[in-house]
Amino acid sequence: MTNKLEELLAKKERIYLGGGEKRIEKQHEQGKLTARERLKMLFDEGSFIETGLFVKHRCTDFGMENTEAPAEGVITGYGTVDGRLVFAYSQDFTVLGGSLGEMHAKKIADVMDMALKMGAPIIGMNDSGGARIQEGVDALSGYGKIFFKNTISSGVIPQISVIMGPCAGGAVYSPAITDFIFMVDKTSQMFITGPQVIKTVTGENISSEELGGASTHNSVSGVAHFISSDDENCINDVKRLLGFLPSNNLESPPVYNTGDDPNRADYSLNDVVPDNPNKSYDIKNIIAALADNGEIMEVQQYYAKNIVTCFIRINGQSIGVIANQPNVLAGCLDINASDKACRFIRTCDSFNVPILNLVDVPGFLPGTEQEFGGIIRHGAKMLFAYSEATVPKVTLIVRKAYGGAYLGMCSKELGADVVFAWPTAEIAVMGPDGAANIIFKNDINDAENPAEERKAKINEYREKFSNPYVAAARGFIDDVIEPSETRSRLAMSFEMLSGKRESRPAKKHGNLPV
Repeated sequence: MTNKLEELLAKKERIYLGGGEKRIEKQHEQGKLTARERLKMLFDEGSFIETGLFVKHRCTDFGMENTEAPAEGVITGYGTVDGRLVFAYSQDFTVLGGSLGEMHAKKIADVMDMALKMGAPIIGMNDSGGARIQEGVDALSGYGKIFFKNTISSGVIPQISVIMGPCAGGAVYSPAITDFIFMVDKTSQMFITGPQVIKTVTGENISSEELGGASTHNSVSGVAHFISSDDENCINDVKRLLGFLPSNNLESPPVYNTGDDPNRADYSLNDVVPDNPNKSYDIKNIIAALADNGEIMEVQQYYAKNIVTCFIRINGQSIGVIANQPNVLAGCLDINASDKACRFIRTCDSFNVPILNLVDVPGFLPGTEQEFGGIIRHGAKMLFAYSEATVPKVTLIVRKAYGGAYLGMCSKELGADVVFAWPTAEIAVMGPDGAANIIFKNDINDAENPAEERKAKINEYREKFSNPYVAAARGFIDDVIEPSETRSRLAMSFEMLSGKRESRPAKKHGNLPV
């Protein structure tokens, strides 16, 4: 028995070393942790249980019959994160560059199956050179199986992708299907075709970092949701995000005792909106004032900054916030903002996270670029997502709520359960300037002084609609509230809505206007 135990321990020790000390050292020199170090940092101490440790590839082509790949280049298993069950896989770049082959993919697929059966989140740490070329179509088949399981798991368990090295070719589509993508600045890249291929085909010269780095995908493409400075901060951010999400779609997000009084008044909110309706301000100041202890976890912070999507807590409860940002494009909705908001709404609805909408929107962004780019189609995604969502939805109109954008930010008609307005709210088909030009066109043209008459008519329209009381009189707004009392009113509303039950007609699925 002693010999058998020694053999077992020796085998495990060799596997734990991955690609060996030299490759581990090189990984560290690049500012990256190893696959096992990442998992150790993610899970509660001593809780991680590895699966498939002894799995080997079955390839015998191109010299692979003599090639060892410890743990088949990917570590899989489960454990607890802050006491909650979580499954994970972590690709090992020190073993054949983390390349994916048949058995590598099987290990990932198996741990995804277990996560789905147990109703627990799955976290994939990607650090791979892509498909294992020696295995040909077997590797491609492996990717296909993973994509399928990603899709089946979508909306059932949270799926989080963490890009901690290269992720190229077909490999990028698994993260793209998942709920959230984290990237590490300067050490992670995602692209379908690399710089060399692009140079050959199009003649463009571009670096890997410019093409698919964390900054590019967080600010330009919108593919990624979070950017971190290094592996350690990235893993800490992942753990923080998990705290806002339930383990699966049948549960509610965890509730924490944050120590912040839900009835706390904030009198600075009474003066946060400028008297001049054309002056901007930072909507994040309002969000921070409403959130427990001012804590905000912003999603896609650097993409489509004219709309803010984030998680906060109110009275310890997770809340997803969608808010217009007057500081950027005056808070207008455009193609990218619509896509960003739609995705976030559907994510919140999938995982039973109530939604708070903070509205200060003058309309959809005008221009040929937007029209030719399909703003109609993209804007419709928000209307669809809000209408489809059955989680508690509370809307607060802070200032402007004009035209179709008023509806697009979750009005009563799109299913808002509670709608509040501040006294600064303006609800109308369009802004006073444009409305006066249409409604009072003849009066202005016939006047002795058209400029003065136009100014008077604009003021007349503003007096009628630059307040929330007309909409409130028609029941489109439930209450006009003092800004300083907003936090307590929201806390009471979400508490009241905690038992909400709402269903939609039975169907295979809706046809989202993509």
